[in-house]
This record gives sequence, structure tokens and C-alpha cells, in this order.
Amino acid sequence: MLTLHFREYGEGKPLVILHGLFGSSDNWQSLAQRFAAFYRVFCVDLRNHGRSPWNEEHRYEAMMDDVYAFLEAQQLTDVILLGHSMGGKVAMHFAQNYPHLLSKLVVADMGVKAYPMHHQHVLAGIHALHLDSISTRSEAESILKIYVENDGIRQFLLKNLYWIEKGKLAWRMNVAVLEREMPYILAALPEQENWTPTLFLRGELSNYILPEDLDGIEALFPDATIETIPNAGHWLHAEQADLFFDAVMGFCLR
Repeated sequence: MLTLHFREYGEGKPLVILHGLFGSSDNWQSLAQRFAAFYRVFCVDLRNHGRSPWNEEHRYEAMMDDVYAFLEAQQLTDVILLGHSMGGKVAMHFAQNYPHLLSKLVVADMGVKAYPMHHQHVLAGIHALHLDSISTRSEAESILKIYVENDGIRQFLLKNLYWIEKGKLAWRMNVAVLEREMPYILAALPEQENWTPTLFLRGELSNYILPEDLDGIEALFPDATIETIPNAGHWLHAEQADLFFDAVMGFCLR
């Protein structure tokens, strides 16, 4: 188990937020501050991401146990656990194994099925950035633009670059391990029923949760509500922050 880096806001009942693949707690700061008017909010960096430690293992069992150790260290129970994308899958694994620690679960744009490999262009862009010879962020962006057309996704990836020393950039994410473990990251959830009250939020323009996926979700999470955020893709919390906030609060305060 690794000791995870986190950011904390507000007070009250705990709401723990888990980011997605190639993300970090940074991506959730503005929403976390809004949730903090109602809850004690923790934004966690999962292993091999953000400011948390790197490790050769990036399996859901390990990530789930990191989260368990984090909750134990902070003495948190009756937790609302919110996860986006890969973080949503970590949250679902956690609910299947430690349901007694949760009051509610929110899964943002992630289903229970296995996904085909679809990050090739992102990884190609990451590999095209030879950080030894790049000295400015704008230079990195112009190279990344060739591989990643979507400006939002590009900015999201560039947030992972930091100055390790003057004139030298480095990644905050463990690219080698994440790429190696990609088949596992995309694997289906274990077929284990969980009765935690759960909200699945899907982006209307995203293909992560399709109409034909709903039966599979409800089979594993019988107490699930599934809602669609209009005009939003996979990064629904960034693209439609107000609608996302209202949907989560409506569910959590119910």
C-alpha cells in the first residue's frame, strides 16, 4: 500500500474524489471547492499519478488498497466516494470489497464492461515529446497538437508536465507503467453484486456508457441510478461543471 498525496477542503461528512487515467487531484480543485460548502472533500492522487508515489504495480486491487489505507489514515467512514473514468473503476472495486465504509458511490462516465484499447493517439503524443530536448511548454504543446486534436484533452495532458529543474520538464505520471498495464486498466469489473446506493453519470456525447450497457451496470449495482449529462463528452465534470455539480448534489443530499 502506498501513502497517497491529497488535497482537503471544507468540513462535514467525507466526500472522496478519485481522478481518471492521466489525471490528478489538480483537475478537481474548482469542483472540490464547490462541494466543500457541504462536505469535507478529499481529492486524492492515485498511484503513478500527480504527486503520489510511483510503483511497478498498477492493478485495481493495489489502487483500491491504497484508498483503503488512505481512509484508515484519515479515520474516515460513511464516505461518499466519487470516481471518474479509471477512478470510477477504482471506486467500484472499492465498493465491492469495502461496502461497509461507504454511504454512497458516484461513478462518472465509466461502465462495468471491458473497453478496447483507445488511447493510442494520446500515448503516441506523449512518446513524441522528447523532454530532454524540449525547453518550453509551448514547444511541448505544438508537438502534442499533431497527435491530440482536442484542445481540452491536450491541456489536461500538459498539466502533467512540471519543471524538475531549470529548463528541464518531466512527467508527473508514470507513463511506462501506465502503458504496460493498459490492458488491465481497461478490463471489466468483477461480476460481484454491490448494494451501495450508486449514481452513474454518463456524458451524452461520450461512448463510455451506451444504452446496451445499462443492464450490465444494473446487474452488478442493483441500487443504481443512471443519469445523462447533456452536451458533455467523457470529461463531463469539466465540460458541464454546473450540471455535474447539481446532479451529484441532488443524489448525495437525497
